[in-house]
Amino acid sequence: MEAAQITAAIMSTMNTTHIVLEYMQSQDMPKQNQDQPMRQLQCGDESDEEIDMDTALTQAMGPSNVQIMVLLGQVHAVERQFWAWETSTDWWDCIVLQVWDDSQWLRNFRMRKGTYMELCDLLSPALKRQNTRMRAALTVEKQVAIALWKLATPDSYRSVGNQFGVGKSTVGAAVIQVARAIKDLLISRVVTLGNVQAIVDGFAAMGFPNCGGAIDGTHIPILALEHQATEYINRKGYFSMLLQALVDHKGRFTNINVGWPGKLHDARVFRHSGLFRKLEEGTFFPDQKITVGDVEMPIVILGDPAYPLMPWLMKPYTGSLDSSQDLFNYRLSKCQIVVECAFGHLKARWRSLLTRSDLSEKNIPIVIAACCALHNICESKGETFMAGWEVEANRLAADYVPGRLEEYSRARCASEKL
Repeated sequence: MEAAQITAAIMSTMNTTHIVLEYMQSQDMPKQNQDQPMRQLQCGDESDEEIDMDTALTQAMGPSNVQIMVLLGQVHAVERQFWAWETSTDWWDCIVLQVWDDSQWLRNFRMRKGTYMELCDLLSPALKRQNTRMRAALTVEKQVAIALWKLATPDSYRSVGNQFGVGKSTVGAAVIQVARAIKDLLISRVVTLGNVQAIVDGFAAMGFPNCGGAIDGTHIPILALEHQATEYINRKGYFSMLLQALVDHKGRFTNINVGWPGKLHDARVFRHSGLFRKLEEGTFFPDQKITVGDVEMPIVILGDPAYPLMPWLMKPYTGSLDSSQDLFNYRLSKCQIVVECAFGHLKARWRSLLTRSDLSEKNIPIVIAACCALHNICESKGETFMAGWEVEANRLAADYVPGRLEEYSRARCASEKL
């Protein structure tokens, strides 16, 4: 029978109780049911003959519509389905995971596949999800890959979503979830002081004795934040959030402080940081001193002229310099440049830090901190830093040169008038 004929037959049967009862009797039903087709339903003790009005009405009218349809064998349980766009994941499943070699992984995800898989294992406790009846959950591997791709490129959420066969909102969620997982599980493990003696020896080889790190700050471009935009305009004229970092002799972050408005001075951010308090209390480094002339010198950090001169913080001489002061400045600058290179590598690896983050004020520091942790992982695993990344980063950073900012502002105003 055709579907329309079956439906017509069912509707006809539902409207005629007598025909239904005849159909039921013809299906070899138990004898007692044939003799008493209208037997009352009883509740509780069998001697209780009282039934409610709903039961009486049901008995009087016979089986329900659903029961009739089931008896006719035309109704089957159908699981509720949820509509969604069909997307293809072949590129990820069949090409990236199966075909790409380490050089392709490095160019696109900033790390080789082996390092990526180790990262997935570390983040799995926080990212593993259960499938639901609505859809299959994203695997940990795919969440991490989406986040790395978005952090490493200036691509839009829609573009990244098209690459991986997911929606743009899924890309945004993956970035935040992976960043939070890194903050919760990895920051304290990878952004840490480590072997202090190795750091001191490394800076000594570069020309500065008993040095435990170099400190500086950098601006991360953001979009204007609602109600407090002026607080985030830095001295170069664009909206930013400050990242202050201490690095070791290899350019790995050993302490970070992120989230301060770009308007603030580096020295003020430093004085309000936990690092400043620990250095002042003498608890950040071990009590390891050397004698220089007739002065005992503790382990120190190196800063540029913006930072305050402290017993544990060395900064360059200014003004007219003699030969010894000039030599001091040269050696300090040679070590200080390590932190500038670290910031350069950080932004070149994770180019999203150069593209005016559109995240919320609460999430921007989490993503920046996650990028610092990923930078350390790449450095510690010996992941190659490709020269082409720096070229692209310099091109993106050129938008924040004061002259280019004015040009950008004029172009934006002109486009808004059109």
